[in-house]
Amino acid sequence: MSTALSRKRLILDLAREQGRVAVDDLAARLAVSPQTIRKDLNDLCDTNHLVRTHGGALLRTGKANVGYEARRLIAADAKDRIAERTAGLIPDDSSLFVNIGTTTEAVARALAGRSDLLVITNNLNVATILREARGLDVVIVGGLLRHSDGGIVGEAALDMIGQFKVDIAIIGTSAIDEDGTLLDYDYREVRITQAILANARRRILVADSSKIARRAPVRIAHLSQLDVFVTDTLPDPEIRRLCREAGTEIHETCGRGEETSHAA
Repeated sequence: MSTALSRKRLILDLAREQGRVAVDDLAARLAVSPQTIRKDLNDLCDTNHLVRTHGGALLRTGKANVGYEARRLIAADAKDRIAERTAGLIPDDSSLFVNIGTTTEAVARALAGRSDLLVITNNLNVATILREARGLDVVIVGGLLRHSDGGIVGEAALDMIGQFKVDIAIIGTSAIDEDGTLLDYDYREVRITQAILANARRRILVADSSKIARRAPVRIAHLSQLDVFVTDTLPDPEIRRLCREAGTEIHETCGRGEETSHAA
């Protein structure tokens, strides 16, 4: 029979490996009731190791991000739905910026069958996904390669981004603060995203609801600077109010049903 201490150690190990854990999966794995797992998760949240989410918990992060491969597993189905909705917002004959992130990679997969698009990216993973998409032109910005996630950062990347003025920027974020601030971990990556936003006519944020429960130290921008926010579900009424007042469209792909909220 597992003890509470051994269960919590295993839960933390899994959270560090995967980025998040689910009550039902843990209950089956540890052969205990879901109620027992919920108590373990609540205890780990009380000690600031995890952050509770619907049906499970996320690894609490502050200065450092979850590993890139683990981030791919977090809310993977939600990211795919977000990507499909976002792809539907992109007209033919558009030019796009796509930045670093697992959700923006999902958008790239959703766009792979499209034609007559120009995609400029500092994400080698996005470029690889679109490499065989015959109808798309892909531009990879030059700069310093970040080995952890295939991102390209640095002054050369900033200079090259500044040479373009595109129709649409598609960006991800690591965290969304309760006041609507978009946050990330790497100052170099944030500078790239800020340059992308500054050189696009329309700005789309793609981020699942777990980002609202997270924290990161570097400010990217504010929700009020975006035209569209595509997410799985948005339970936070304050974030919803901020978007409404700023005129930022909210596209939700699940939760309260397929839904779009337009500013009044």
